[in-house]
Amino acid sequence: MIGNLYIITAASGTGKTSLVRALLELDPQVKLSVSYTTRKPRPGEVDGVDYHFVDDAEFMRMLEEGDFLESAQVHGARYGTSQNRVDIGLQDSNDLILEIDWQGAEQVRRLYQQAISIFILPPTLDALEHRLTGRGQDSAEVIARRLAAAHEEMSHVAEFDYVIINDKFEMALQDLCAIVRTQRLKCEKQLRQHEALLKTLF
Repeated sequence: MIGNLYIITAASGTGKTSLVRALLELDPQVKLSVSYTTRKPRPGEVDGVDYHFVDDAEFMRMLEEGDFLESAQVHGARYGTSQNRVDIGLQDSNDLILEIDWQGAEQVRRLYQQAISIFILPPTLDALEHRLTGRGQDSAEVIARRLAAAHEEMSHVAEFDYVIINDKFEMALQDLCAIVRTQRLKCEKQLRQHEALLKTLF
Protein backbone atom coordinates (compact mmCIF):
# COMPACT_ATOMS: atom_id res chain seq x y z
CA MET A 1 0.00 0.00 0.00
CA ILE A 2 1.54 3.34 -1.07
CA GLY A 3 -1.14 5.90 -0.14
CA ASN A 4 -2.55 6.28 3.37
CA LEU A 5 -5.99 4.85 4.10
CA TYR A 6 -8.14 7.05 6.34
CA ILE A 7 -11.31 5.96 8.10
CA ILE A 8 -13.52 8.90 9.08
CA THR A 9 -16.49 8.19 11.31
CA ALA A 10 -19.11 10.35 13.02
CA ALA A 11 -22.71 10.33 14.14
CA SER A 12 -25.16 11.67 11.56
CA GLY A 13 -25.27 15.47 11.62
CA THR A 14 -21.78 15.98 13.06
CA GLY A 15 -20.44 17.58 9.88
CA LYS A 16 -18.29 14.71 8.63
CA THR A 17 -19.26 15.05 4.98
CA SER A 18 -18.71 18.82 4.95
CA LEU A 19 -15.26 18.42 6.49
CA VAL A 20 -14.28 15.70 4.01
CA ARG A 21 -15.45 17.80 1.05
CA ALA A 22 -13.44 20.78 2.27
CA LEU A 23 -10.35 18.58 2.69
CA LEU A 24 -10.75 17.23 -0.85
CA GLU A 25 -10.87 20.78 -2.22
CA LEU A 26 -7.73 21.78 -0.33
CA ASP A 27 -5.63 18.69 -0.98
CA PRO A 28 -5.66 17.10 -4.46
CA GLN A 29 -3.68 14.12 -3.18
CA VAL A 30 -6.66 13.03 -1.08
CA LYS A 31 -9.37 11.00 -2.81
CA LEU A 32 -12.73 9.76 -1.56
CA SER A 33 -13.76 6.13 -1.83
CA VAL A 34 -17.41 6.37 -2.93
CA SER A 35 -19.54 3.88 -0.99
CA TYR A 36 -22.57 1.94 -2.18
CA THR A 37 -25.91 2.46 -0.44
CA THR A 38 -29.52 1.40 -0.73
CA ARG A 39 -30.88 4.66 0.70
CA LYS A 40 -32.48 7.23 -1.55
CA PRO A 41 -30.39 10.25 -2.64
CA ARG A 42 -30.81 13.42 -0.61
CA PRO A 43 -31.39 16.71 -2.45
CA GLY A 44 -28.22 17.69 -4.28
CA GLU A 45 -26.55 14.28 -4.04
CA VAL A 46 -25.17 12.83 -7.28
CA ASP A 47 -24.89 9.13 -8.10
CA GLY A 48 -21.24 8.11 -8.40
CA VAL A 49 -20.05 11.25 -6.61
CA ASP A 50 -21.66 11.15 -3.17
CA TYR A 51 -22.64 7.46 -3.25
CA HIS A 52 -23.30 4.69 -5.71
CA PHE A 53 -27.07 4.38 -5.21
CA VAL A 54 -28.31 0.81 -5.75
CA ASP A 55 -31.41 -1.18 -4.83
CA ASP A 56 -31.50 -3.98 -2.26
CA ALA A 57 -31.24 -6.73 -4.87
CA GLU A 58 -28.05 -5.27 -6.41
CA PHE A 59 -26.51 -4.64 -3.01
CA MET A 60 -27.18 -8.20 -1.85
CA ARG A 61 -25.76 -9.60 -5.10
CA MET A 62 -22.52 -7.66 -4.52
CA LEU A 63 -22.43 -8.76 -0.89
CA GLU A 64 -22.87 -12.43 -1.78
CA GLU A 65 -20.13 -12.20 -4.42
CA GLY A 66 -17.70 -10.77 -1.86
CA ASP A 67 -17.36 -7.36 -3.48
CA PHE A 68 -17.42 -5.40 -0.23
CA LEU A 69 -14.48 -4.68 2.03
CA GLU A 70 -17.00 -3.74 4.69
CA SER A 71 -20.75 -3.38 4.90
CA ALA A 72 -23.28 -2.35 7.52
CA GLN A 73 -26.92 -1.50 8.00
CA VAL A 74 -27.40 2.02 9.37
CA HIS A 75 -30.70 3.86 9.93
CA GLY A 76 -32.58 1.27 7.88
CA ALA A 77 -30.32 1.42 4.81
CA ARG A 78 -27.37 -0.71 3.70
CA TYR A 79 -23.90 0.71 3.07
CA GLY A 80 -20.82 -0.97 1.63
CA THR A 81 -17.27 -0.19 0.45
CA SER A 82 -15.91 -1.80 -2.71
CA GLN A 83 -12.80 -3.88 -1.98
CA ASN A 84 -11.55 -3.52 -5.56
CA ARG A 85 -11.92 0.28 -5.61
CA VAL A 86 -9.97 0.61 -2.37
CA ASP A 87 -7.15 -1.65 -3.56
CA ILE A 88 -6.82 0.26 -6.85
CA GLY A 89 -7.00 3.63 -5.11
CA LEU A 90 -4.13 2.78 -2.77
CA GLN A 91 -1.74 1.67 -5.49
CA ASP A 92 -0.81 5.23 -6.45
CA SER A 93 0.52 8.03 -4.29
CA ASN A 94 -2.93 9.30 -3.34
CA ASP A 95 -4.45 9.07 0.11
CA LEU A 96 -7.88 7.46 0.29
CA ILE A 97 -10.75 8.34 2.64
CA LEU A 98 -13.49 5.97 3.73
CA GLU A 99 -16.53 7.72 5.20
CA ILE A 100 -18.03 4.83 7.15
CA ASP A 101 -19.74 4.10 10.45
CA TRP A 102 -18.06 2.48 13.46
CA GLN A 103 -19.16 -1.02 12.41
CA GLY A 104 -17.48 -0.64 9.04
CA ALA A 105 -14.42 0.92 10.67
CA GLU A 106 -14.01 -2.15 12.84
CA GLN A 107 -14.16 -4.43 9.80
CA VAL A 108 -11.64 -2.36 7.81
CA ARG A 109 -9.13 -2.14 10.70
CA ARG A 110 -9.02 -5.94 10.86
CA LEU A 111 -7.92 -6.09 7.19
CA TYR A 112 -5.86 -2.88 7.00
CA GLN A 113 -4.16 -2.56 10.38
CA GLN A 114 -2.18 0.43 9.10
CA ALA A 115 -5.39 2.39 8.41
CA ILE A 116 -5.64 5.73 10.23
CA SER A 117 -8.97 6.16 12.00
CA ILE A 118 -10.55 9.51 12.89
CA PHE A 119 -13.74 10.07 14.89
CA ILE A 120 -15.54 13.42 14.63
CA LEU A 121 -17.66 14.52 17.60
CA PRO A 122 -20.19 17.35 17.96
CA PRO A 123 -19.48 19.97 20.64
CA THR A 124 -22.76 19.09 22.45
CA LEU A 125 -25.83 16.93 21.95
CA ASP A 126 -27.91 20.12 21.60
CA ALA A 127 -25.67 21.22 18.72
CA LEU A 128 -26.09 17.82 17.08
CA GLU A 129 -29.89 18.04 17.35
CA HIS A 130 -29.83 21.59 15.97
CA ARG A 131 -27.77 20.49 12.96
CA LEU A 132 -30.06 17.55 12.24
CA THR A 133 -33.13 19.76 12.48
CA GLY A 134 -31.53 22.50 10.41
CA ARG A 135 -31.06 20.17 7.44
CA GLY A 136 -34.80 20.25 6.86
CA GLN A 137 -34.54 16.83 5.20
CA ASP A 138 -35.79 14.45 7.90
CA SER A 139 -39.00 14.05 9.86
CA ALA A 140 -39.07 14.48 13.63
CA GLU A 141 -39.29 10.69 13.96
CA VAL A 142 -36.17 10.16 11.84
CA ILE A 143 -34.26 12.83 13.77
CA ALA A 144 -35.22 11.18 17.07
CA ARG A 145 -33.92 7.83 15.77
CA ARG A 146 -30.65 9.41 14.64
CA LEU A 147 -30.13 11.09 18.01
CA ALA A 148 -30.77 7.83 19.83
CA ALA A 149 -28.32 6.03 17.53
CA ALA A 150 -25.71 8.76 18.07
CA HIS A 151 -25.22 7.71 21.71
CA GLU A 152 -24.27 4.18 20.63
CA GLU A 153 -22.09 5.43 17.76
CA MET A 154 -20.16 7.93 19.89
CA SER A 155 -19.54 5.33 22.62
CA HIS A 156 -16.97 3.75 20.25
CA VAL A 157 -14.78 6.87 20.06
CA ALA A 158 -11.97 5.34 22.15
CA GLU A 159 -11.38 2.73 19.42
CA PHE A 160 -10.07 5.41 17.04
CA ASP A 161 -6.60 6.93 16.56
CA TYR A 162 -7.67 10.59 16.43
CA VAL A 163 -10.64 12.62 17.69
CA ILE A 164 -11.80 15.96 16.26
CA ILE A 165 -14.43 18.11 17.99
CA ASN A 166 -16.37 19.91 15.25
CA ASP A 167 -17.35 23.03 17.17
CA LYS A 168 -15.85 25.70 14.88
CA PHE A 169 -15.72 24.32 11.35
CA GLU A 170 -12.47 26.03 10.28
CA MET A 171 -10.64 24.77 13.35
CA ALA A 172 -11.95 21.24 12.82
CA LEU A 173 -10.81 21.40 9.19
CA GLN A 174 -7.35 22.54 10.27
CA ASP A 175 -7.20 19.59 12.66
CA LEU A 176 -8.15 17.19 9.88
CA CYS A 177 -5.52 18.66 7.53
CA ALA A 178 -2.92 18.41 10.31
CA ILE A 179 -3.57 14.69 10.72
CA VAL A 180 -3.12 14.09 6.99
CA ARG A 181 0.12 16.10 6.88
CA THR A 182 1.49 14.37 9.98
CA GLN A 183 0.94 10.93 8.49
CA ARG A 184 2.75 11.92 5.28
CA LEU A 185 5.78 13.14 7.26
CA LYS A 186 6.34 9.82 9.00
CA CYS A 187 9.80 8.42 8.35
CA GLU A 188 8.67 5.34 6.41
CA LYS A 189 6.60 7.46 3.99
CA GLN A 190 9.30 10.09 3.53
CA LEU A 191 12.05 7.52 2.88
CA ARG A 192 9.93 5.84 0.23
CA GLN A 193 8.82 9.07 -1.45
CA HIS A 194 12.29 10.66 -1.51
CA GLU A 195 14.38 7.57 -2.16
CA ALA A 196 16.30 9.19 -5.05
CA LEU A 197 17.14 12.27 -2.98
CA LEU A 198 18.36 10.22 -0.02
CA LYS A 199 20.79 8.32 -2.21
CA THR A 200 22.54 11.60 -2.95
CA LEU A 201 22.73 12.61 0.71
CA PHE A 202 24.31 9.57 2.38
